[in-house]
Amino acid sequence: MKEMHIGEENYSYSLVNKQFNVVHEDDAIAVFKEHKNQEEKIFIAYFEKEDNQWEWKQTKGSTWNSPVKWSSMNNEPYIYSGAINDNSIAEVYAGDERATIIDVEDEKRFWFSISPIKDVKVKMVKTGGNEEIIEEINYEELDSK
Repeated sequence: MKEMHIGEENYSYSLVNKQFNVVHEDDAIAVFKEHKNQEEKIFIAYFEKEDNQWEWKQTKGSTWNSPVKWSSMNNEPYIYSGAINDNSIAEVYAGDERATIIDVEDEKRFWFSISPIKDVKVKMVKTGGNEEIIEEINYEELDSK
């Protein structure tokens, strides 16, 4: 990652979480924050080990206050993810798969779920038990901006 941004000013990144052997042996995911030109984004990247080298396969990113509530990777494994800054969200599901929620800092959290199925519904469960299906883009928020 550092090599991709050599010579860039106002750029840094920090690793938030990493997990190995997530879908099969010799694969991994990394969740990292990127600071670029005073903007912070959070990403999830999927890697597979090939010939003893880690190969970066796919990545998706989010911003904390984006109208895009979640996104998914287009190739297998289908990794659904999104940024959360609402503490009332207790659980997130992509289809039947319960998401992992990571505390990032303050009220900022990030979730991801790995599903064998493409194009599943994403559901958020609030602390009181209310469930809400979340569209990939929240058009109501877009219209109010």
